[in-house]
Amino acid sequence: MVDVTVRGAGIFGLSIAWTCARRGARVQVVDPFGPGAGSSGGLVGALAPHVPENWNAKKAFQFESLIMAEPFWTQIEATGGVSPGYARLGRLQPIADARGLDLARLREQTAATLWQRQADWTVMAVDQVGAWCPPSPTGFVIHDTLSARMHPRRACAALVAALAVMGVEVAADAPDKGRVVHATGLAGLRELSTAFGKTVGNGVKGQAALLRFDAGAVPQLFADAVHIVPHADGTLAIGSTSEREYEDASSTDAALDDVLDRAMRAVPVLHGAEVIERWAGVRPRSKSRAPMLGAHPLHKGQFIANGGFKIGFGMAPKVAEVMADLMLDGRDTIPQEFLPQASL
Repeated sequence: MVDVTVRGAGIFGLSIAWTCARRGARVQVVDPFGPGAGSSGGLVGALAPHVPENWNAKKAFQFESLIMAEPFWTQIEATGGVSPGYARLGRLQPIADARGLDLARLREQTAATLWQRQADWTVMAVDQVGAWCPPSPTGFVIHDTLSARMHPRRACAALVAALAVMGVEVAADAPDKGRVVHATGLAGLRELSTAFGKTVGNGVKGQAALLRFDAGAVPQLFADAVHIVPHADGTLAIGSTSEREYEDASSTDAALDDVLDRAMRAVPVLHGAEVIERWAGVRPRSKSRAPMLGAHPLHKGQFIANGGFKIGFGMAPKVAEVMADLMLDGRDTIPQEFLPQASL
């Protein structure tokens, strides 16, 4: 068996550890702050695709990962007994104007090809959708069946539980053993930026809120640039901001108040729902805006998996697969656009 050390217990690190352990590797996960301590410990959990047009390696990779997600999370829950709150329930998006409606109908056609008929992107009249549908200026919404939801913290907990059954624990400190992958988020991007004397990646602050509102098994919504995600535990997440400049990474403020106001306007039934948590954190974004996967630029013979900005949970199943292929089998299937050189 091969020894693997995963440094970082966010969604990339835990998913890579799980896939490597499933393939027979002896795995240890090391994170001084514990699992899901950074941006992976957020609230929203909107696993949503890019629009089905101008196809590229990033969109194709994300599509494959979203298709992989259901068996990936089903196996994790079956192993560890903890639910990640995953469900592929789709997404509804109001269409603002006539130009947006024309674009949505064009994408309806391209999705049939690019999504290989494994999911649909459909333009529907509001009265076809039901009571959960948000108001739409055109009277039409986009309904895609590829989007899924999960609760980020519960997903991390589900991975930790499944890994424990496989004999893998998350340690605060341990020496490297075998093949090492750094999935250390913002700290890892800062290390690279310092070493190369330029910005290789940075952190983007996000703010989100959790409401006590049981919407049931309904699609998530994307309205007025806000994600509205009903969770399986009777809560509903709203987010998030994208702040490049900030003083306090962990505080919430008027920017979140604005997000909540926009969500209430888009979905009036949410008025009066109790806000049970406000959250802020910093998400790691590489310079290329794509995940950084492959050989580590600083640590010879080691690997990197970083930069899951906004799409980390959706990308995780496929990221784990290609990193396990590389580390365990020496098989490199990582898109060129994801190699660290793209951000250096």
